[in-house]
Amino acid sequence: MGSTMTRVVVGEFLKGEKNPKIIGIGESETKGIRHGYVVNIPEAIISLKNAISLAEKSSGIKIKHALISIGGVTLRGDISGGVGIISKADGEVTNLDINKALQDCEDNLNLNNKKIIKIFPLSFKLDGKEILGRPEGMKGTKLEIKALFVTCSNSHFEDLLEVVTSAGIEPIDIIASPEAGSYVALSEKQKIVGGALVNIGSETVSLSVFENGTLVSLHTFSIGGADITNDIALGMKVSLEDAERLKLGNAMEDFSKKKLDEIIEARLFDIFELIENHLKKIKRNELLPAGVVFIGGSANIPLLEEFSKTALKLPSKVGLTEIFGNIKTKLRDPSWFTALGLLMSDDKNTFHPEGVWEDFWNRLKRILKSNIKQLMP
Repeated sequence: MGSTMTRVVVGEFLKGEKNPKIIGIGESETKGIRHGYVVNIPEAIISLKNAISLAEKSSGIKIKHALISIGGVTLRGDISGGVGIISKADGEVTNLDINKALQDCEDNLNLNNKKIIKIFPLSFKLDGKEILGRPEGMKGTKLEIKALFVTCSNSHFEDLLEVVTSAGIEPIDIIASPEAGSYVALSEKQKIVGGALVNIGSETVSLSVFENGTLVSLHTFSIGGADITNDIALGMKVSLEDAERLKLGNAMEDFSKKKLDEIIEARLFDIFELIENHLKKIKRNELLPAGVVFIGGSANIPLLEEFSKTALKLPSKVGLTEIFGNIKTKLRDPSWFTALGLLMSDDKNTFHPEGVWEDFWNRLKRILKSNIKQLMP
């Protein structure tokens, strides 16, 4: 659920196929959400129900369970370190030891009313020596872990969960929007060598940095494509609808392209200043070989790629997807990549913190039991 549009994608995986077959979609105007978080629960429920209804009609399937994305200005990543003493007498590292070290990482964080969405281990050390890969099965006495904790505000998480369940949907999992989008917009090679995914939404911009195949940084800024649209409406003296069309390169009669470009570039400067400052903070400015990939509703601004190359001094391009082959579909638009990415999500390199997702696993067990009962004579 974005600040402007709510999107639902229904897909199925056919045997032997790598990518899902899209069998239904639905989108509706979002109400009750600002800067990516819920401000009016009843309005947000109606928005989601409308999108679900359209997806059900196009797919012919009653939607009961779903993967949900979460974004918003409170979504961010925090790095923390922790230590655990190996529990087995022979010194063999187990998942229990990893979880204990991750718990120490969490204890060292100042969560302050934040909800942990996911944990991405960044590095392991065993008895002071760095380990490449996962440490299970190795032997030692002390395990050190550095990990990225993806979090959002407790209230935002609970409000989104209420909206989803009130719309009649059982959440299978909740995934950070930038992570979901990366499954479609970034290749494994880009994630390994180092690249950034920038999602320019209506009221927020998220910056996600990947290295060595995992998410290493995540930050969300309270600025977005709507700010550019508003600037154009004021500067060009046009309606918001016409301003949106101008922003995305749809020409109109009697307008100055030079003035339009100046207006757009001024706001892009603000956005890229925030991006550049964060890359400097994490010491990745001008050091991402895979460059920057843009997704989101404002990723199609004509000036975006060239402006980014100049501002960030990195390769830059709008996200593309090959999951549809040669089929023409509006789902190729980068505004759909977060919803599409939920179908492609893969948790093999992440951890769910104990307790935070216990209610989800209990729900999933009930769902599976219910489905089994339905299949029994």
